[in-house]
Amino acid sequence: MSDLLTQPLTLPCGASIPNRLAKAAMTEGLATADGVPTAELNRLYGIWSDGGAGMLLSGNIQVDRDHLERPGNVVIDREPDDAMRAALASWAQAATRNGNHFWAQISHAGRQTQKIVNKTPKAPSAVKLGLPGGQFGQPVAMTEADIAEVVRRFALCAAAVKEAGFTGVQVHSAHGYLLSQFLSPRSNQRTDQYGGTLANRARALLEVVAAVREAVGPTFPVSVKLNSADFQKGGFAFEDSLQVVQWLEQASVDLIEISGGTYEQPKLLGLQGMEEEEQQQVAESTQLREAYFVDFALAMQEKVNIPLMVTGGFRQRIVMEQALQSGSADLIGLGRPLCVMTDGPKQLFEGLTELPRYEDKLSLLPNWLAFLSNIKTVRAMAGFAVQYWYYGQIDAIGRNGKANPDLTVMKATQETMALQKQLTRR
Repeated sequence: MSDLLTQPLTLPCGASIPNRLAKAAMTEGLATADGVPTAELNRLYGIWSDGGAGMLLSGNIQVDRDHLERPGNVVIDREPDDAMRAALASWAQAATRNGNHFWAQISHAGRQTQKIVNKTPKAPSAVKLGLPGGQFGQPVAMTEADIAEVVRRFALCAAAVKEAGFTGVQVHSAHGYLLSQFLSPRSNQRTDQYGGTLANRARALLEVVAAVREAVGPTFPVSVKLNSADFQKGGFAFEDSLQVVQWLEQASVDLIEISGGTYEQPKLLGLQGMEEEEQQQVAESTQLREAYFVDFALAMQEKVNIPLMVTGGFRQRIVMEQALQSGSADLIGLGRPLCVMTDGPKQLFEGLTELPRYEDKLSLLPNWLAFLSNIKTVRAMAGFAVQYWYYGQIDAIGRNGKANPDLTVMKATQETMALQKQLTRR
């Protein structure tokens, strides 16, 4: 058993996470068409709670039903009625049954809203997402009144999940969603107080954090998920991220999760996007190179004292221990491995040396078409199709209580797309 992994983590607000492993946020798609949590979500998170992680993060809980990350998201964009309160409370009870934390990741998709949800989503500026396939529409620039309403809804959502029994919240400001869009000069071309300088581009995020803190009080954990960088030319850069984390520390945030990338440059999935990756000026550590964002977190620790969570690529226990020992992470986020090995944290505590990798066994293309992987469009599409396989595993656990590793990538893609259309029609 690793003493490092099992040590508790005390947050600035006074809350204590019982160990250093967290189930990272992963979209579930298991809510009703109206955004209400279901028995399937209860089953899924109960199983993850039994798996031993000290903290579970929910998938995107959206603050606007017209701006979903995908159909099947939980939505809290108004005062919950009795049925919604009961559903949220049941979900929170199942997800904390092993004595762990359960935090709500609250989010707004902005321009990364699919056309089947909204053909003209609101965004900081009318800059369309640069992806092939026509899945995303032309966004409409938000007014300042629109921004104020989004801030209000983040606070409303945070208060609702606290009342339901969640033990913390995470404001999603990464991966190209709305608050991340405000931070990037590529997607934010405004000339008012929410655009231009970094201080202006960070204003929406800081207003959301302030409103959330006021809604939940000083002793309730408030976290932010932030890109280390967008890895796009002219986008949100690492130097910007270093400044923003200092502002977030001043804003009484208890934990920052470091990630990176957007739909256009999916670094969060370990994939290359449609354009060449913009390199960031950060020194490489001597650690094993499986963890994507460890070096960025290590550089951030020189600027702030706030606890950092790092997610992306961790598989070997020795690498997790090195990250904790070096101070480059205070909490380790685990995602994809827990879509099949739901008790991965418990197994690591008991001596498992490495979590399984499934990506290498999954291929959308037969061998005789492997040469197509050199084409950027095909490579990007194949990478997102593999992501649907993980959606399929989450769906199987929620519906049947166990993963389905024999599921093919093609079948998972077909089933996920069919379910999304069905939910949208409803």
